[in-house]
Amino acid sequence: MTQSILDPQQSFLDAARPEAVSAPASGIVEVFNYGMGRQGLMPLWVGEGDLPTAENITQAAHRSLAAGETFYVAQRGHPDFRDAVARMMTRVYGSPFAEGKGAFGPERFFATIGGMHALQLAIRIAAGAGDEAIVLTPAWPNFSGALTISGARTVEVPLEFARQASGWRWRLDFERLKAAMTAKTRAIVVNTPGNPSGWTATLDELRAILSLARQHGLWIVADEIYGRFYYAGDRAPSFHDVMEEDDRILFANTMSKNWAMTGWRSGWLEAPPALGQTIENMIQYSTSGVPLFVQRGAIEALDNGEDFVALQRARAEAGRAVLCDTLGPLERLRFAAPEGSFYMFLSVVGEDDTRKLAFRLVDEAGVGLAPGLAFGAGGEAFLRLCFARDPADIAEAARRIAAWVQR
Repeated sequence: MTQSILDPQQSFLDAARPEAVSAPASGIVEVFNYGMGRQGLMPLWVGEGDLPTAENITQAAHRSLAAGETFYVAQRGHPDFRDAVARMMTRVYGSPFAEGKGAFGPERFFATIGGMHALQLAIRIAAGAGDEAIVLTPAWPNFSGALTISGARTVEVPLEFARQASGWRWRLDFERLKAAMTAKTRAIVVNTPGNPSGWTATLDELRAILSLARQHGLWIVADEIYGRFYYAGDRAPSFHDVMEEDDRILFANTMSKNWAMTGWRSGWLEAPPALGQTIENMIQYSTSGVPLFVQRGAIEALDNGEDFVALQRARAEAGRAVLCDTLGPLERLRFAAPEGSFYMFLSVVGEDDTRKLAFRLVDEAGVGLAPGLAFGAGGEAFLRLCFARDPADIAEAARRIAAWVQR
């Protein structure tokens, strides 16, 4: 009671569940708030592009609203949406989805409120209180956040940043991954192509991770959201290329990146159909479904959005090339040319405090980047730059960074 009188707000925190209170704050938001509204600033800290959603997609949602589709929907997602995801997956990944039945048919897909909701569902299926989950880092901080609020412990396994004959590259140290496993390990969280590093797992690396999961009965929580943003082919290597029907893999996916629909909060969870009722129940007790007009927009994107996806990828590839050409020759900068995703993760030699460095770049270079501290072990010395924008803007940002580094 005395503590409440002295600090009444603290009493609320003391009474809240520890897994809720310990949810980490975002290191990205801190810099975002610091620089937001600055005249002439180039904000490249958030993971989204500068294009609005394509008109054909928004019109599909308008038609749905005009038709009165404003009622409750099936918790697993409208059948039309689930069919559309299955069609898209067949086009992009082919077998095993080409058969379109059984474990690899539409029953494998569940509509969610964005990729974050899909991730939370996957985490709650795979790990909970007292469990451990391995996360390959540097990584999107929401992985650790989702594990924390589920009561599980994050075990970070940093990728290795090493110079090779072809230049700097991020790579998986498989022995380090095996050494991180304990009797409490229940899942491995794998993001490829990676946010923020651009690391993209090879088929051999995916096979090795899957083999380890099979040996120990682990879940794999796979975030392959940036699979279409790949710069050595039509799409990145995927667990879909190496998995079998009985593998314990949960895929979180979203409409946000490929189709510029970040604000729509539309995504899907891909899971074995045997979990259908479990996932339906979890959706019922979390969001009670995705609005049908949102699903109608998503269906249009999935069926008729390939030209827009190609445009997005082409713009990102052009921005990537500009960054590599402009920043690559600078001795004070180190980075691996992103193999996938639309992020460059770069370090400035001699600058160890990237939180302070991010603030300085806002003030002194007019560029907003996300500090690497936000992305866990292995990311501390780096800054993340999102290049999913007009290549001319990326060229200007690269010029500003280069000028600042050379002062």
